[in-house]
Amino acid sequence: MAADRNARTPEPRRPEPRRADTHDLIRVHGARVNNLRDVSVEIPKRRLTVFTGVSGSGKSSLVFGTVAAESQRLTNETYPAFVQGFMPSLARPDVDVLEGLTTAIVVDQQRMGADPRSTVGTATDAGALLRVLFSRLGEPHIGPPGAYAFNVASVSASGAITVERGDRNAVKATFRRTGGMCPRCEGRGSVSDIDPARLYDGSTSLAEGAITVPGYTGGWNARLYAESGFYDPAKPVGEFTEKELHDFLYREATRMKIAGINMTYEGLVPRIRKSMLSKDREAMQPHVREFVDRAVTFATCPDCAGTRLNEGARSSRIAGKSIADACAMQISDLAEWVGGLRGRTAVAPLLDALRGILDSFVEIGLGYLSLDRRAGTLSGGEAQRVKMVRHLGSSLTDVTYVFDEPTVGMHPHDIQRMNALLLRLRDKGNTVLVVEHKPETIAIADHVVDLGPGAGADGGTVCFEGTVEALRASGTLTGRHFDDRAAVKKSVRRPTGTLPVRGATTHNLRGVDVDVPLGVLTVVTGVAGSGKSSLVQGSIAGAPGVVSVDQGPIRGSRRSNPATYTGLLDPVRKAFAKAGGVKPALFSPNSEGACPACGGIGVIYTDLATTGAVATTCEECEGRRFQASVLEHRLGGRDISEVLAMSVAEAGEFFGAGEARTPAAHTVLRRLADVGLGYLKLGQPLTTLSGGERQRLKLAAHKPAKGGDGVYVLDEPTAGLHLADVEQLLALLDRLVDSGTSVIVVEHHQAVMAHADWIIDLGPGAGHDGGRFVFEGTPAGLIAARATRTAEHLAAYVGA
Repeated sequence: MAADRNARTPEPRRPEPRRADTHDLIRVHGARVNNLRDVSVEIPKRRLTVFTGVSGSGKSSLVFGTVAAESQRLTNETYPAFVQGFMPSLARPDVDVLEGLTTAIVVDQQRMGADPRSTVGTATDAGALLRVLFSRLGEPHIGPPGAYAFNVASVSASGAITVERGDRNAVKATFRRTGGMCPRCEGRGSVSDIDPARLYDGSTSLAEGAITVPGYTGGWNARLYAESGFYDPAKPVGEFTEKELHDFLYREATRMKIAGINMTYEGLVPRIRKSMLSKDREAMQPHVREFVDRAVTFATCPDCAGTRLNEGARSSRIAGKSIADACAMQISDLAEWVGGLRGRTAVAPLLDALRGILDSFVEIGLGYLSLDRRAGTLSGGEAQRVKMVRHLGSSLTDVTYVFDEPTVGMHPHDIQRMNALLLRLRDKGNTVLVVEHKPETIAIADHVVDLGPGAGADGGTVCFEGTVEALRASGTLTGRHFDDRAAVKKSVRRPTGTLPVRGATTHNLRGVDVDVPLGVLTVVTGVAGSGKSSLVQGSIAGAPGVVSVDQGPIRGSRRSNPATYTGLLDPVRKAFAKAGGVKPALFSPNSEGACPACGGIGVIYTDLATTGAVATTCEECEGRRFQASVLEHRLGGRDISEVLAMSVAEAGEFFGAGEARTPAAHTVLRRLADVGLGYLKLGQPLTTLSGGERQRLKLAAHKPAKGGDGVYVLDEPTAGLHLADVEQLLALLDRLVDSGTSVIVVEHHQAVMAHADWIIDLGPGAGHDGGRFVFEGTPAGLIAARATRTAEHLAAYVGA
């Protein structure tokens, strides 16, 4: 009976899966952003997905321009209408279906704000927590957290208020807010002095245009000073009396009428301080920046010694250190100092939170920074990792994190740490999307999406979806090159001379002496913060005959593009002009041939006051930038707008043969192709290029020195390069060196290290643990010594 009873016992019914648990994919169907060709993919949620492919294949268009853009647009729509009025208007991406999206957090390589008051501490919660700590434990106690903030000025006021309580009585009242801002430098850490002699030509009068400041040579600014009545405008400025010169240069704000219009007169010096020196130097127009460099000197603030803090904030201390001392410490040392305060039980939770953030800096490979480091001085890779620190301690889950090549600027030793952090974000239940070229990071992916097969018009399709193991066997360009390893050269070039560096002490360098070999390919290596850039940019780049080609922004407006920057447009315009029998100026979107409606930009920017500027394609020229009459002229069957829409590779074929053959243009295009920019559009705005693309464009724009006796300094030229393109870069470096040019490269990529003739390795660590030479010699010698972190990773790379 028992057996029968057991046989009849039904099995417990498994709960049916809820429909809510089935939404485990982000589905993209029919994406056509930029060069994407109706791309359809399914991205698994709560997994780490890496997007690969050559530069320009469509990775960023799919990840940032489609998935992240639509997520952010939908998120913005959840805010009240009033809040949306202060936010930029985002258009829906060109895609048929997007399903399963979650809130996207984009962590990109855009440099952080360059305001002098923006620091590593203010960019994260570390600065705020440190201020709270000093407001609790600092001796003497000077006030709340704002008293330790260099962004907060001290304010005091007094007056009377009327209290309606029975009889109305006037009561005296005072108000005071204690801030930490140094009153002299206003929290900037530096002061600027203007040389008055640089502001005017003393031999001429104001009526003759004596003021030499940009923007004051004509118009209302010049008229204000000429018609102020404080001095004779026909009198040379050099003959002004002491009072006249004071009124001209330093007079306080005075209301007056000029030509019946109410205006405020102010001395030239304070007026320039407000209009020019309050702006970031890098944001200035080139001619204004040139004037500022010529007329203004910057020096450390003598009152606060560059700490940005007033005397009260500097006087309050914890365990012998002020908040200025703490912010100036290397973050790894600051973490240990905070750890030593854990006996203060009253602030234990605060100490734990602060120590957690500081440990995240160390874990992510940024322990060599300090909290007072200006945010504008961080590289793109450093800025991206600082942004990561904000999210590592976040309690948010089930969000989508989007990263743009997070390993840029990282030593192989640090890439392992980055991989661990990406996996930690995934394991918290988040979807992690990474655009990446480094095989070390691709290898940890749960899912890989490979786009291509080429760049630009030759890309925009999904070549592969699946696991890393399947990618290796897929036959795609990424799959074929995934396990490529450059071999150490059997023989290296012999130097033709040396570039001596003596007593280098820039930043963390410790009196470094080195003879950099010339006539060879020299690679400077070391972990991030070891002193590589300090050595190269501080001591080598400024030497005579040295051309430094870095990843910094290219100065120019939204009108600038590869064709204008490299000078390619000049021979192209001449070729069109010769074929049509007209002036070359007609074929410039910045000159006579420009569309009158958009001014040759191709789009019209509309400022909606409460929202950001919105760009719409010009209806008159349909984005072609030129007048219709200009587009009637053709060269080789193409008009000038069609030429600017070509990729470098396509234009190389077009100008290389046939009716359109233009040797001068073909030479520039060949240089662009040699540096791996064959996919770039000739008319693509420079503001859209990545740091690696900007560096390679600068390299292509430099004409090789005659006789090949120049010296090129390159800063991580492999940034943004696909595995297959690294071989092309190495071939280019070889051609430069073989022509007699000396090439010095700051680089982390093991393929470039292995291909070097000479390696200078700095370290052994970062910050104060670096700044010394740990090896100097050939790649083979470095591997044989196995004495540094670089040696260990290079040996593993080449299989030694």
